Amino acid sequence: MSTKLSRREFVYMSAVLGLSAPIFANSHTRVPKTSNGLSDYYKLDNFGNARILHMTDSHAQLVPIYFREPSVNLGFFDNYGKPPHIVGEKFMDYFGIKGNKRLEYAYSCIDFTAHAKHMGKVGGFAQLKTVVDYLRDNYGRDNTLLLDGGDTWQGSWTSLQTRGKDMVEALNILKCDVCVGHWEFTYKAKEILDNVKALDAEFLAQNVFVKEDALMDGSPAYDEDSGLLFKPYTIKKVNGARICIVGQAFPYTTIANPQRFIPDWTFGIKHEEMQELVDTIKEEEKPDAIIVLSHNGYDVDQKMAQVVHGIDFIMGGHTHDGVPDAVPVKNKKGTTYVCNAGSNGKFLNVLDLDIKGGKIKDFKFTLLPIFSDLIPEDKVMKKHIQAVRKPFESDLNRVIATTDVALFRRGNFNGSWDQIICDALIDVKGADISLSPGFRWGTSVIPGQPITFDDLATQTAMTYPETYAKNMDGKTVKMILEDVADNLFNKDPFYQQGGDMVRTGGISYTIDPTKDIGHRITNITLTKTGKKLEANKMYKVAGWSTVGSKSPGEPVWETTETYLRNLKHIDNRNLKVDAPDIIGVKGNPGITSC
Repeated sequence: MSTKLSRREFVYMSAVLGLSAPIFANSHTRVPKTSNGLSDYYKLDNFGNARILHMTDSHAQLVPIYFREPSVNLGFFDNYGKPPHIVGEKFMDYFGIKGNKRLEYAYSCIDFTAHAKHMGKVGGFAQLKTVVDYLRDNYGRDNTLLLDGGDTWQGSWTSLQTRGKDMVEALNILKCDVCVGHWEFTYKAKEILDNVKALDAEFLAQNVFVKEDALMDGSPAYDEDSGLLFKPYTIKKVNGARICIVGQAFPYTTIANPQRFIPDWTFGIKHEEMQELVDTIKEEEKPDAIIVLSHNGYDVDQKMAQVVHGIDFIMGGHTHDGVPDAVPVKNKKGTTYVCNAGSNGKFLNVLDLDIKGGKIKDFKFTLLPIFSDLIPEDKVMKKHIQAVRKPFESDLNRVIATTDVALFRRGNFNGSWDQIICDALIDVKGADISLSPGFRWGTSVIPGQPITFDDLATQTAMTYPETYAKNMDGKTVKMILEDVADNLFNKDPFYQQGGDMVRTGGISYTIDPTKDIGHRITNITLTKTGKKLEANKMYKVAGWSTVGSKSPGEPVWETTETYLRNLKHIDNRNLKVDAPDIIGVKGNPGITSC
């Protein structure tokens, strides 16, 4: 692939806003045109002879949503100041798009509430279907592939109630070609395999295996000799070119999520196996391009691009990063470009390849925001969504409370939605301390709008939602904080499992992300009394979403709804976000006050 800077195609909002062309870090990148409609905003100048469309981490959000991008996404060591660890104004400066209100709303947390009220919701599968078809039709349907990067079957009340079947049908309506998974594996094994069978797309993974004893007992596998559970790769013929897609599922599924649902399966990064597979594909299949459809997470993908050579593009997901650039990563035999497509149906990657003589000569990359107000709904997808939601309408539309505060989850340490869950656990369970997982899925609510059960379900709808309340000594609480912090800030990306810091209620603490495990967390203090947490003293701790055995309590959505109904209204007087004191982040472009 050519590594020279290609012809710039930065035609964006300059005609309307009088802005100069955006200066992206990589000039293969292009941005969409502007204006007020589908044909103006989403019409891209066709380039090359093969188009790859890529979506990821939609978390079952069939209808348009609000989603606030993080104000804290810290990078350290080799990732300091590099995408995706840049937020707010620094993000807009880095990509040369400061002052562009549409992209400011899409890519950053800047003026989120004002932008949301003015421009409305984003995403929605009926809108996404319209854009996908539009891009296919303009380029040629036979010349286009649609890839889904996983975390698609989970994250809404309807997906939980249908066990992901609503999203399988949505992917079929989209005419998706290839899929991989992560939260897909939080259903039971038979449900997963049934959904894969119902999926028109190929479901791939080179890093998911069936345990040997399970194989001996007749557990199904794609290849019994290797133990591969799914097909590892596929070859797609696109406009005369042979494009190989390799699947990479989330490598830490049975650590981050319950093994008990899928006891016979194992996962891993398997980068050495990936290298062997890429070498074999090159020798035996002789493809024109190799693309890894990954759910590793952005930093892990970048390291994989460094240690595995021969991959042209990694189309990634898991960490929900919307990066408007195909980022080049050097390895010992060339360059691999790493891409990510955000989350919640909010973005669509468009990768146009110019393939000649058995290799990629050049490419153009675009991260398209899905602005719902600019896009008509596809009638077939809309009908499916209405049918899926109709049996649950009374629950989905049930108003629980109101808010004067923007509610969001995404961010390294805490969010207002997470704080509500933590406060609910303390209040309803009568606990001293609460702990809530640092999930990155969950949509936002803007001030002045009612909080519905549908909104709450986007934060809590999962297959292991049970709560607990138990006695725990201070030493264990600190150990939990240290363990999750190491997962987030370990120097080696291969030891990062994605997600954010465990959310806390009832305590404050200080963190130095650059320290080693066991030394990052200090000054843990009970917020109610101002007293230091004592290592040997017992405290009542409430939480939910246990990965090991099932917790005994009610689902967390019941706990949180009880709390919100009693509270009735959220404002700055009754919602105080417990954010830690962070050492060593002055000047870090991964943190802002917006």
